[in-house]
Amino acid sequence: SVSIPSPSALQYPCRYPVSRISHPVSRTMPLTVYYPSIEPDLLTDLQAQLDPGVRIISGPDLPAESDYEVLITGRPTREQLAASPRLRAVVVPWAGVPETMRDLVPDFPHVEVHNLHHNADATAELAFALLLAAAKRVVPLDQKLRDGDWSARYGSSETVLLHSKTALILGYGSIGQRVARYCHALGMTLLATRRDPTKDANDDLPVELHLPDALRDLLPRAEVLVVTLPLTSETEGLIGRRELDLLPDNAILVNVGRGPIVDQQALFDALRDGRMHSAGLDVWYNYPEGEEARAHTLPADVPFHTLENIVMSPHRGGDTMDTDRLRMADLARILNAASRGEPMPNRVDLEAGY
Repeated sequence: SVSIPSPSALQYPCRYPVSRISHPVSRTMPLTVYYPSIEPDLLTDLQAQLDPGVRIISGPDLPAESDYEVLITGRPTREQLAASPRLRAVVVPWAGVPETMRDLVPDFPHVEVHNLHHNADATAELAFALLLAAAKRVVPLDQKLRDGDWSARYGSSETVLLHSKTALILGYGSIGQRVARYCHALGMTLLATRRDPTKDANDDLPVELHLPDALRDLLPRAEVLVVTLPLTSETEGLIGRRELDLLPDNAILVNVGRGPIVDQQALFDALRDGRMHSAGLDVWYNYPEGEEARAHTLPADVPFHTLENIVMSPHRGGDTMDTDRLRMADLARILNAASRGEPMPNRVDLEAGY
């Protein structure tokens, strides 16, 4: 077998509380895992990184002998959750928990839910790329120069200097902490909100941490607002017209959390009217329904595409050429911990939604 780096070596800070499977498995007894939909080459990669005591069952049909203790899927069916009396944990192979899962899993109170954070670096990097592109007007300047238009070089600059500015990061978890590190490298002052400001923080960063209810007091200080929150009943519509009006003039907003956290009409109006400098969005309000719609689905109900001061990305923050490799490594880390009877990281609080 191939050894797996320790969690500290992988640099995945655990945003959620860790827990033990209700009945930890000894080294002499295999941990049986059901992974319904995994490609053969990824299965080979995963198995190479697992302890000898971990057994993977794959395939869309329920196993004939349903004795699995861990189920890996983001959209479990009731049959999958009920089939094995030994089921103790579901691992969602990405960040976030679909609403259908949040509604179904509480019917199985003995089952814990865990996330993967393998894409935290990639998502944070894209958030930072969107911030830089928006602040420096990269997209419209690129488009003009492609037409031979150099006028921007000789006119008044519309770009923003980020050094010494203040960034407010909403959601100081795995992604938010990485974004904070990048902003700190630019010499920015850091503010952040999270449910528990004392948990899993980057102590070496000078971040001023606050509870979420301090939002409106913080917004007037936020020259850059970065949203890395999950979508829950508490965060939907969190940033509306009133909140955007509290931002300083020429503020920049970046959203890599979920689209509906920010009111689309309010954001469009603020950008169109020049109350905000710019925005960078990787998460949206409308998504294609089926493969044919992928070529002609606008991502919002308002015409963001008509504005020059927005950078638009098609919800690809966690995707890189390394994504599958990182997913399997992070998954192996969780499964090996379960096999050894050690705490499983990244447990989701279903009541909170993340």
